[in-house]
Amino acid sequence: MALAPSDTSPDAERVLTDLYRRMTPAEKLRRVAELNEAAAAFARAGLRMRDPLADEREIFLGLASLRLGSPMAALVYGATPGRRGG
Repeated sequence: MALAPSDTSPDAERVLTDLYRRMTPAEKLRRVAELNEAAAAFARAGLRMRDPLADEREIFLGLASLRLGSPMAALVYGATPGRRGG
């Protein structure tokens, strides 16, 4: 049994659970896709902060490395992002 977040009241947790139960499968899938894209956007932003000179391909490869691991990303995409400088 999962524990509720400590910053969420039991009443709020019940309301949220009820909302999720009322969602159709399509709505749940859409929500998962939205959350997945939000996580990817945060990851891309982090990659850009760490390497402001990275082009879009390097950001794509960096995200692939985060999601798949570097060995799998290299196998799938043929390359992984390198590091510039020292």
